[in-house]
Amino acid sequence: MSQQEKKNSERSKHADTIIQNHVIWSMGAGLVPILMADILAVSALQIDMIRQLCRVYDVDFSETQGKAIVTSLTSSTLARAGARSLVKLIPGIGSIIGGVTVSAFAGASTYALGEVFKRHFESGGTILDFDMDRLKNLYKEKFEKGKKVAEELRHKKEEAGEAVEPVVASPTAVKLETPEARIQALKDLAELKEKGLISDEEFERLKADLL
Repeated sequence: MSQQEKKNSERSKHADTIIQNHVIWSMGAGLVPILMADILAVSALQIDMIRQLCRVYDVDFSETQGKAIVTSLTSSTLARAGARSLVKLIPGIGSIIGGVTVSAFAGASTYALGEVFKRHFESGGTILDFDMDRLKNLYKEKFEKGKKVAEELRHKKEEAGEAVEPVVASPTAVKLETPEARIQALKDLAELKEKGLISDEEFERLKADLL
């Protein structure tokens, strides 16, 4: 194996580890019982995953462009996850059913997104030259596989005597304790309202919670 092949192999393994970790964290974010906080946490984790993949492949990271790509690829998935998140409003069993459903969607979406970026970067692409039409098809294909991957990871943790725990963000993701993070979270909330995923009343209540 040449030095370049060895480097490519190591990069690929590193990228796989980053993707797997963020799939698990995203599944945990989907279990957060607070309505829409789960979706915001998953979005933060996905951006964090892209940031880390950019470092692995020596690609300049642009948060603005990264978020635009994530939104374009995952908008329909997050809309479905957001609808399922509303089940958490049902007292008692609703938070359990909604959490499990959103958790599965979040894990699958993060896996698909990671695989799309990994393949694009391995082909020499950057965050500025995405062919959205082609990669949307790849995202849909990987999303279906991601459902199985998320389920397998959940079973592995259970067999190891562990469980996917509710989390708000990964250790390296942006925390909401900083003013900058709260401002970004408010922008994310506004986007969710514009897309019709939350009502004006839900937006005002969540905004008040953040502030």
